[in-house]
Amino acid sequence: MRLGTQLFALQTVIVLLTAAGTAGVWAHNTRQQLDHHYQQRALAIAQSVAGMPEVRAAFASERPELSLQPLAMGVQRAAGADYVVIANRDQIRYAHPNTTLIGRKLSTDGSPVLETGQSWVGTETGTIGRTLRGKAPIFDDRGAVIGMTSVGVLEGKVTDELPRLLLPLVWTAVAVLIAGAAAAALLAARVRRQTFGLEPKEIAALLEQREGVLHGVKEGVLALDLHGTVTLANDAARELLGDIPETLADMPLSDRLRDVLTGADPGEDRIVIHGDRVLVLNRTPVEVRGQHRGWVVTLRDRTELIRLSRELAEAGSTTGALRAQAHEFANRMHTVVGLLELGEQEQAIGYITQTTLSPYAMGIRERVGDATLAALLLAKSAEAAERGATLILAGDTSVPQLPDSHDAVLVVGNLVANALDALDGAPGTIEVSVRVDSQGLHVRVRDTGPGITPELVEEVFREGFTTKAARSGPRGLGLALTRQACMRRGGWVKVRNEGGAVFTALLP
Repeated sequence: MRLGTQLFALQTVIVLLTAAGTAGVWAHNTRQQLDHHYQQRALAIAQSVAGMPEVRAAFASERPELSLQPLAMGVQRAAGADYVVIANRDQIRYAHPNTTLIGRKLSTDGSPVLETGQSWVGTETGTIGRTLRGKAPIFDDRGAVIGMTSVGVLEGKVTDELPRLLLPLVWTAVAVLIAGAAAAALLAARVRRQTFGLEPKEIAALLEQREGVLHGVKEGVLALDLHGTVTLANDAARELLGDIPETLADMPLSDRLRDVLTGADPGEDRIVIHGDRVLVLNRTPVEVRGQHRGWVVTLRDRTELIRLSRELAEAGSTTGALRAQAHEFANRMHTVVGLLELGEQEQAIGYITQTTLSPYAMGIRERVGDATLAALLLAKSAEAAERGATLILAGDTSVPQLPDSHDAVLVVGNLVANALDALDGAPGTIEVSVRVDSQGLHVRVRDTGPGITPELVEEVFREGFTTKAARSGPRGLGLALTRQACMRRGGWVKVRNEGGAVFTALLP
């Protein structure tokens, strides 16, 4: 059976059993109450007969049955009882509906009443059948028990009266059953709508497929409801973000990442730095049956891609510098060949000696002992020359061989690239100072560009910075990576305006 049919059948059976059980208990209690009512009624008649003066007076006559039989039959007809019996202390009948039994002993034991003088009620089987009866003792003037009366109603008569009393119960049970079946049908229909008509096996299969897809993809997936509660997070999301609590408010996130997750910073492919990772986030609304239910946020790790793209950019810059040097070298070789063809050998030798070593390159190499950092500065100098700018080293530049130049190259390269972007192809000067002391590596890059707007001094270091000042280039990410590298080692990076932007950084 389908799920809806199973639910309907199960709930209908439950309602049926409940209604039947309730009706059974009600019928049983009604029968007990009815029996008790007729027993008490019989007892009341028996006590009334036992207390009549005529009955006590008849016991003193020679033949009590002559006066007691008419009296008992009159009470029986008036009270609607099935029998009224009067007997003496020896349980010999003085009155009975069947006159042939008068003078004979009672068919049931009356000793509990005769010996104790207490009334009795119950159900017994006598000469006219099974009856609900009440028995009462008859006392003389001195209070001694001289006999007893027994009044009964046939059990069949009580049973015949029971259906009349149970008829409202039957209609109530039928109404409850109908209402329960209708409620079961409505609930089954609601379940079908909520499960889109899917059967349990289909729901289980969809759940397994969803779990397999969510935990199998390499991208992080984070599902949020309308209140910011995390309803789903796959393994990749937990790997990228760390421990994920129940709500966004409890997550230790940077302001930038929180803005993207909550929608305060909308848009596609939002770049966020989280720890040592560069993440790209997309936030998509989720609609179910035309109603907005929450959002799904996908997270892609682009740390390695960003690193490779920057290495490629550095390689492109170096290639440009080498191309410029090759062009300059070709011009020099043409000059040497011309001098040799003119027979000016000594002048050619002097020219070669004069141009063999680049004074600028030698100056960089003398003051920057780290080969990687020196090569970067030389490549940036050539790139600046191609873009119409001049890169110079400050007089206090002094760097020995560094044990690890990765962060130094990252910081110097990003700050110089930011300065070149600030000049935007206009003639200008970039002054670079790199020195090492007991605190660490100090970097200062000064440009003659327009400078930084005062209200954006801190904003430029935020990842994904996309105000008008930085919308055309990737400076926001580069400066954010620079700050991340400095802060990871316990340092800092700052900016101020002095005829242009001056960036200073400390790498301990």
